[in-house]
Amino acid sequence: MKVPKAIVAAPLLAALAGCKMVVMDPAGDIAVQQRDLILLSTGLMLLIIVPVITLTLLFAWRYRASNKAARYEPDWHHSTRLEMVVWAAPLAIILVLGTVTWISSHLLDPYRPLDRIGPHRPVAASVKPLRVEVVALDWKWLFIYPDLGIATVNELAAPVDTPIEFKITASSVMNTFYVPALAGQIYAMPGMQTQLHAVVNKPGLYDGFSANYSGAGFSDMRFKFHGMSQADFDRWAAAVKGGSAPLTRADYVALERPSADAPVRRYAGVEPGLFLAIVNRCVEPGQSCMDAMGPMPRRRTVPAAAPMSGHDHQHMAEMAPLARPAL
Repeated sequence: MKVPKAIVAAPLLAALAGCKMVVMDPAGDIAVQQRDLILLSTGLMLLIIVPVITLTLLFAWRYRASNKAARYEPDWHHSTRLEMVVWAAPLAIILVLGTVTWISSHLLDPYRPLDRIGPHRPVAASVKPLRVEVVALDWKWLFIYPDLGIATVNELAAPVDTPIEFKITASSVMNTFYVPALAGQIYAMPGMQTQLHAVVNKPGLYDGFSANYSGAGFSDMRFKFHGMSQADFDRWAAAVKGGSAPLTRADYVALERPSADAPVRRYAGVEPGLFLAIVNRCVEPGQSCMDAMGPMPRRRTVPAAAPMSGHDHQHMAEMAPLARPAL
């Protein structure tokens, strides 16, 4: 008995029904603009792809061997109108894509501070961004809020409609900081600091993770991002501030040891300068900070003197009295 294809495909479609394409339905303005860029680029490319596929199938059917009614023109080799269509359409699409890419590369630069929190919603001059320092550890995430004096592990929160300024680094190997609902992924690299400016516009609970393989515990290197109202965020920050111990350098040294599936941790305080020490790889006592190491001085190479002839020795002896200092 032959099973209809629709019945075979039904379980697969049912499984896909539970998937949420967060990239196509993001919660932040930067991610929304990136989604629109994806849709625009895909649509422009389909203007070429769909006609080419359609015409390929049409030609294969029309000029098949069994169709004796098809025109047979073995000497045909050129059509000016066809050449204009074939070249003009791709060139026009390339020009549009190039212009859009150039503009979006500047507007969506992750290092560029936000000038809006949504369409027709500019950032007010009085609004202060929420600063968050991100450290990718093995295999967990550390978030430091320098203005609030708190830190968390595998838990990130921010108020809606407030610009967020991320500074990102890593402890040992390269990772990527990625919250699909918020913005695109940004690399986290040891000894370096990258940046990301973003905003969340909808309250909710969103997934964050590393999208760059970094070892055995990579699959569990995930965290939850909480988009909250300002009042809820203030209560969350107060709870972190009042219910845990501070994060010292000794605590960080213990924290950065590799561990998989790490639980959420909260710290009521953060030792000053910790993030800068992490970037400069000098958290432990006795380590030299990279920013304190100037460039190594270049050693001047003195060329070897050529052997002097007898005439040179006589000339130096004659010049020696002139080189003596006057008394």
